[in-house]
Amino acid sequence: MKIIFIGAVEFSHSALKKIVSVGGNVVGVCTYKESHYHSDYYDLSSFAKKNNIPCQFVDNINSSRSLEWISQLKPDVIFCFGWSRLLKREILSITPIGVIGFHPSELPANRGRSPIIWAINLGLKKTASSFFFMDSNADSGDILSQKIIAISDKDDSRSLYDKITKVALSQIEEFLPKLEDGSYKKIKQDASKSNFWRKRTKQDGIIDWRMSANSIHNLIKSLNKPYVGAEFIYNKITYKVWSSELIIFKVRNTEPGKVIDVIDSAYPIIKCGDNAIKLIKIEPKLTMTKGIYL
Repeated sequence: MKIIFIGAVEFSHSALKKIVSVGGNVVGVCTYKESHYHSDYYDLSSFAKKNNIPCQFVDNINSSRSLEWISQLKPDVIFCFGWSRLLKREILSITPIGVIGFHPSELPANRGRSPIIWAINLGLKKTASSFFFMDSNADSGDILSQKIIAISDKDDSRSLYDKITKVALSQIEEFLPKLEDGSYKKIKQDASKSNFWRKRTKQDGIIDWRMSANSIHNLIKSLNKPYVGAEFIYNKITYKVWSSELIIFKVRNTEPGKVIDVIDSAYPIIKCGDNAIKLIKIEPKLTMTKGIYL
């Protein structure tokens, strides 16, 4: 079974390595030479070169150039893991098996953008690792493999990303031979149970101290690396917050945004709309004193 692999993020690299390690016959790789869109961008060309796999840098995966390059390799299946654009019908119909996509959510729920970020930001208790047959719509095709993943209160985007990757790699090892011998099954998605998460903007990552402490804590966790980090502006300087801790603070006559304490001269506690939050890791470093307002 000849495989074309399309991807450009950390997960793409992990998945490609797994496919090759279990004997998958990858005959071509498509990736970005650079990306300003993916904070977890990964150039797959070095791995492809090391493993003697033909590699193509693409700007538009749906271009006639990309279509011609993929077609001449005569793939049986295309894997598209970690790609920001929809594939058009011309590519979706190239192979006899189809195009397999990946989405880290419990499809049909939570289709759309930034699923790991939104799952933590919204305080979900579970998500999933879902592989599906791509069609002309976003994340709506028949499911090939899906496994549920618990989200703990301690999870941030990095730990959840790694959890999902570990589960997804085991799924790849399970379904590859089924694709090869034709014993795989398709599960149709129930569109009535679907919803779409929108594209996030820079504004979504800005801390508003009037939010509850829990909401701010979830925001910080959701934007931890490999993503861009939650931020606030103080004295016209933008600060990134990478980790935090919830603090119970029930005093009702203290305004949101006030520094109510500083622990060990390094960890400020900020009053929020409800309770308070301790900032543990801030970049660049910021020396705060009790009583100032952010």
